[in-house]
Amino acid sequence: MKRRSFLKVVGGAAGLGALNWTEMFGDEAARAVIAHASGLPRRVLGRTGQQISIIGFPGLALSRLSQEESNTTVRKAYDLGCNYFDVAPAYGDAEQKMGPALAGWRDKVFLSCKTKMRDAKGAREELDRSLQRLKTDHFDLYQLHHIRTPAEVKQALGPGGAIETLVKAREEGKVKWLGFSAHTTKGALELMKGFRFDTVMFPINFVEYFAIDFGKPILALAKEQGAAVIAIKPTSAGAWAPGAERKRNWWYPTMETVEDLGLALRFTLSLDPVVTGIPVSFVDVFEKSIEAVRGYRPASEAEVAQLRERAAKSLSLFQREEEAVATARLHHGPLHPGSPHEDAHWRHA
Repeated sequence: MKRRSFLKVVGGAAGLGALNWTEMFGDEAARAVIAHASGLPRRVLGRTGQQISIIGFPGLALSRLSQEESNTTVRKAYDLGCNYFDVAPAYGDAEQKMGPALAGWRDKVFLSCKTKMRDAKGAREELDRSLQRLKTDHFDLYQLHHIRTPAEVKQALGPGGAIETLVKAREEGKVKWLGFSAHTTKGALELMKGFRFDTVMFPINFVEYFAIDFGKPILALAKEQGAAVIAIKPTSAGAWAPGAERKRNWWYPTMETVEDLGLALRFTLSLDPVVTGIPVSFVDVFEKSIEAVRGYRPASEAEVAQLRERAAKSLSLFQREEEAVATARLHHGPLHPGSPHEDAHWRHA
């Protein structure tokens, strides 16, 4: 499908198209960073009122480490100024490792978790299991995980759906705020129109933003609803080119140097209403990302122009998935081989 036709199908009435400088970055003062002694700035996470670091910890990274290494890594992340830690049952044994790593100081961090269950019963079982593994009595943020299709949204938000568990858990004090993560425009928009979520977790990076306008309608609706956006894959460099040497055993390439990471992250963090970003799940990239955004400033017009040029030479990671969902022709097989989400699904399908 040609790019123009694709954008029309995916964007619909969402108002896709070129945005001017003010529309892209909005009122930066309204999302002003808050200085922290560590040097890693913080921002207020929307209506939650909580101050979180502008770089979050990717819990999936712990699945590659031993428990001892996990303890050291998590503590170092906190000492570097990161107070936002994200994890999920889908991330291998990351929950089991993060729980002990946070033992004794869990209350010092903002801890988020997720469920891929779409029914109330399954979500309740997963929530209780996650609380046990993380050795905590509550999550600061609990999210529906990896939503893609309208059918998933209908099940999760309908009678007997997972949202019933999330709302009940909030009433019980087991979770404080509710959010979701999605990988498609259609899935995210339908979720946002069906329930008032506190946070929206979505892939936001310069390649997808400029290549296929990916993320623009999500940012616009989140701003309208007062929901805070948590950017995932902000360090992505798009999709692997056919035949390209893969520097990492991962399903997409990432920016690698502190300079490039800073450029990509500052672009994403400048977009309104993005509050924070979670880098690719490798400890070295996470630590370089923190270094890259110390002394944070919004991306300049010249830097945005530079990224736009780089995006024009890159491949979109999400276009096939967007097109498949938008046209109700979701691929019967893994769209992203190597992705922790799809690997788990197709192993058990």
